[in-house]
Amino acid sequence: MDVFTGIVEATVKVLSVRDEAGSRRLTLERIWDDLKPGQSVAVNGVCLTVADMTSGTGKAASMTFDVVAETLKLTNLGRVVAGDGVHVERSLSAGGRLDGHFVLGHIDGMVSLVSQVEDDTGVRLILKASRELAKYLIPKGSVSLDGVSLTIASIKGETFEVALIPTTMRLTMLTNRPQDWKFNLETDMLTKAVVTWLEQNHRGR
Repeated sequence: MDVFTGIVEATVKVLSVRDEAGSRRLTLERIWDDLKPGQSVAVNGVCLTVADMTSGTGKAASMTFDVVAETLKLTNLGRVVAGDGVHVERSLSAGGRLDGHFVLGHIDGMVSLVSQVEDDTGVRLILKASRELAKYLIPKGSVSLDGVSLTIASIKGETFEVALIPTTMRLTMLTNRPQDWKFNLETDMLTKAVVTWLEQNHRGR
């Protein structure tokens, strides 16, 4: 199983998108010389497998991924177009430094950007989750938002906030997204395990 940290390594350009019978071929700029077909890359937080690559002779080096129908339904990878920027991160190597939190690249669903609010330390994103996703959100808990490891600053019902420091704003696209943008959300695996266990063992009591 591949694991990521939510520490985005770069924002790269979508070079091309090709839709095929229920799936999509997504080609991105490639920034790693040692990347190989079959390896995993998180793209906007979604764990994808490298299907093809080009060396970049005469044009930008590229990496191509096949995105299946279920992934297109649950994530914003079905909405990106050529020219967009997306976050990328390679899977964590054995003995690698874990600076964020454990991220599996398995998106739970999408949340909508309600607004951005500036404060003394940076920017807060205010986001709206569905009821099904909101039950996995806890104050000071970890989430991955388009692949970026963040801490929940506050929760009110199905609305929650995350605080962005200047470094995160500089290295990611989080503050460049328009209102109502659908961010990919992966909630914390430990929280999901606890909530699921409680639901399964206390149902009907």
